[in-house]
Amino acid sequence: MGHAHGLPNTSARASLALATLLTLGYAAVEAGVGLWAGSLALVADAGHMVSDAGALALAAAAAWFARRPASRLHSYGFGRAEFIAALVNSVGMLVLVVWLAVSAVLRLQDPRPVAGEAVSVTAALGLLINILVAWMLSHGEKNLNTRAALLHVAGDLLGSVAALIAGVVITFTGWTPIDPLLSLVIGALIVTSSLRLLREVLHGLMEGVPLHLSPEEVGRAIAAVPGVASVHDLHIWSVAPDKPMLSAHLLVKDLKQWETVLGEVQALLHERYGIEHVTLQPEPVAHVVRLVARRDE
Repeated sequence: MGHAHGLPNTSARASLALATLLTLGYAAVEAGVGLWAGSLALVADAGHMVSDAGALALAAAAAWFARRPASRLHSYGFGRAEFIAALVNSVGMLVLVVWLAVSAVLRLQDPRPVAGEAVSVTAALGLLINILVAWMLSHGEKNLNTRAALLHVAGDLLGSVAALIAGVVITFTGWTPIDPLLSLVIGALIVTSSLRLLREVLHGLMEGVPLHLSPEEVGRAIAAVPGVASVHDLHIWSVAPDKPMLSAHLLVKDLKQWETVLGEVQALLHERYGIEHVTLQPEPVAHVVRLVARRDE
């Protein structure tokens, strides 16, 4: 059996934590100004930033959980908590989108004044915050968590641009329907990312095969290792988004060479597929042949 865990760099954890605080802090500012100025677009952008802060927090939590050792009661560690937190985050964002959609429709039916100047300034500052967070993540250590977080922040940049456009249009033209219309656009962005996250979370909680891995391909690769006759009872799952695990029964040609075969299979799975936690059960070919012969008698 092979087992190992990689620890994320301290600078990556610090970048993720600071990015989370910046994003969440300014989301509160945007929400407050949006409610005061009567801007749904700004409130929607604040909701999108909260969604991104949740993604950043999950990435920071992943770095923290990776350092926690397994315990007697949690032999696999605490990575499953990431799925639970992501489930709460995605469902919460979908509820927010429903509220935004209903509010936008009501606002289109009954237009209200919007303080365009306040919306423009706040959205512009939010855009700068998002650019700063994106710069921090892109110039730090590159790992799975930071790359995923960077994708969320890139989406939030579009939300800030939409809110800024709404503020500028209202300031110079007074056309307030642009605000609820663009809030619907931002809501669509949130739905897209939230549904994608929800799908991944439910797949992980159901112990599905990680979406980037193919059991058939992995099985063929293992079977191609010298000394391996075939592979069966292959299972791939994950206890955390970036911690795939594998177990399998290997039919080996010579049990005396098992130590060599084990090392080669472990190296293959680690280098090609990023699977570090591996449990392999060897079965000699001769034993299987005897079982088949007895069954046929």
